[in-house]
Amino acid sequence: MKAGIVFTGTGPILILTSYESFTDKKFVEKLSAKGIKKFIAYELPFDKVKEKYGVHFSVVMGDLSETDDLRVLDYNGHHIFLNFSFADMGNPIHYEP
Repeated sequence: MKAGIVFTGTGPILILTSYESFTDKKFVEKLSAKGIKKFIAYELPFDKVKEKYGVHFSVVMGDLSETDDLRVLDYNGHHIFLNFSFADMGNPIHYEP
């Protein structure tokens, strides 16, 4: 499982995914189906996301399939930025078709 901040044209979202990477073809197709054609993603430490989001994390994880799936954990950019520092973020992953 991975957690990451995905910066889109409308702002950042925090996602959980069972895909191997943020550039996995099926992951990109799922985002594209939601209108997200290009993005910048930063992986976050999974345990830190779990700790910060507590019960909400558990509820969302209960909905998440172990294979080929993703869920939005948070879409409030202000809240996401309050919870994580830039030091928490991995290297940027750029995707553009």
